[in-house]
Amino acid sequence: MDILEVMRVVREHTKDESSAETLKDLFEKIIDERDTARKELKLLEAAVRNDYDSILITELDLEKPGPIIVYVNEGFERMTGYKKEEVIGKTPRILQGPKTDRETLDRLKESLIEGKAFFGQTVNYRKDGSEFINQWDIHPLVDKDGKITHWVSYQHDITERKRVEQSLVDSKIEMDDFYETSKRTVLDLAEDGTIRFANKSLIELIGYEKEELKKMKFWEIMPEKHGQIVKDRYEELWKDNFRSQPDYRFILQHKGGLPIQVEANIQPLELKTEKVMRTEVSNVSLRKKVLKTLYERNQDFNRLFNTKSDFKYGLSLNDKGEPEFRWLSEDVSNITGYSVQECEGHEGWKKLVHPDDRGKATSHLHKVSEGRSMCIEYRIIDKAGNEIPVMDYAKSVDVQTFDIKGAVALVKQAAGEA
Repeated sequence: MDILEVMRVVREHTKDESSAETLKDLFEKIIDERDTARKELKLLEAAVRNDYDSILITELDLEKPGPIIVYVNEGFERMTGYKKEEVIGKTPRILQGPKTDRETLDRLKESLIEGKAFFGQTVNYRKDGSEFINQWDIHPLVDKDGKITHWVSYQHDITERKRVEQSLVDSKIEMDDFYETSKRTVLDLAEDGTIRFANKSLIELIGYEKEELKKMKFWEIMPEKHGQIVKDRYEELWKDNFRSQPDYRFILQHKGGLPIQVEANIQPLELKTEKVMRTEVSNVSLRKKVLKTLYERNQDFNRLFNTKSDFKYGLSLNDKGEPEFRWLSEDVSNITGYSVQECEGHEGWKKLVHPDDRGKATSHLHKVSEGRSMCIEYRIIDKAGNEIPVMDYAKSVDVQTFDIKGAVALVKQAAGEA
């Protein structure tokens, strides 16, 4: 209703012109305030349009049947399928259903009772019953005295975004699993021996940049004599699709000059533009080194547990994930000055382990509890307050009274060290 219509009604129901003018001024003020509020609301909607699909305003009262809806914009209609006249006077609970998260709703109500803004998301339902994931950003509306009068909810349908995010997560998990199981180092070879493609693992293995490799032949990343042999046979091998044997042994050469013994499985691969030889490389040198290291570490570990060490212990993680000594060998007294009883439990563990090293020592023990045999170097503190560097070897055990068995050995300092 505009001011002309208002004046017509006013004059029909007033006895004199003076009263009519007074009412005219009053209604003009009311209409101006209404129009200003509408403009401000349109500005508000324009400001949040890029981030939110809909706006919903409710009354303050949170008690059953819930806050009453007093306003929704056209975005709400599009997002939910409900018309304004269908929801005004009702509560936002009309959007809830079987998959709506009760815990999220409880947190929402708790925040609103405290007069706080709330940000969250859960499954909501459109008028036709279809599901969508609704993200809310709810804020209190206050009057000039700072008193909360209404709640405004900016809402966004994030169903597609969640689907894409989940797809990316699933893809990443698949790729991580694939990487962990295959550990592939890959390069593709052209008919003339040019390196068409090299993955990150291959680049890290030999130290060349991708742009450098694209200008090089396969035999140019090998020691000269070995590379010449491969170069001389390459045409023959290519024609036979490298089928003369299931795996090949090559020696690659790091850019810095270090030779790397590798084992390669080579298969033809038909691309849209050309045929290449997909070469999957296994680092034999590294594999030998890892096996040797594991063997030596296992020998050290067995020696520590089967011969006299500085002290041994049994340990468990309590409900808070904190280490607790269940038992210690008497040798702990000779090293630290503490009795066995003083070192037991979580407080005893804290007493022995240097405060700055407790974090990494706890992390180490958590990994051991997952079934890994590991060692770590850290410092313990004796009763006199001295720092003692030690090496701690630990492994998970299947014993009801404790979960981890360990042996602590002093780290021998080189002559001249403090």
